[in-house]
This record gives sequence, structure tokens and C-alpha cells, in this order.
Amino acid sequence: MKIRAHAESHVVELDDGSCWQIFPGDLAATLSWKPETDLYLEPSGDRVSSHVLINDTDHSRVRVIAAGKGWPDGEVKKVLKGE
Repeated sequence: MKIRAHAESHVVELDDGSCWQIFPGDLAATLSWKPETDLYLEPSGDRVSSHVLINDTDHSRVRVIAAGKGWPDGEVKKVLKGE
């Protein structure tokens, strides 16, 4: 999949029409994304995200949830603190 829009740093829209919120701790990994970046989506077993977006070029992974959904209560802080 390709990026259709990435106007907000924490939300990405893919060319299939899906929109995803990027986990705050993973935003740095998205700084190199360009419209031609190939991404693929996989379900996640992570406690904070439902899916991961994987950059096909460098295999970096970012945790995501559907745009408009809320992150699990308290889990973001725990993950960012390394708990």
C-alpha cells in the first residue's frame, strides 16, 4: 500500500482508504516516509495497538490503531515508560 495522505504526524491515510493513528512512541520511524513508500499492514498482538504498519524498504514497524479510536487507558504511559 502507498500513503495517500500524512498531513498530521500521528495519522496516516493509505491508498486503500483506511486511516490509522500512529503510536506516539513510534512517530520518529515515520519521518522518512514518502508517498512512494510501500507499507503493509499486519494484525498486532501488542497490548496497545490492533495492527502494525511495516515499511517494506527498511522493515521498520509502527504500532497503529484505526483513526478515531482511543488508545487503551493507561497503556500508552506504561509503554512509553518501558513498563
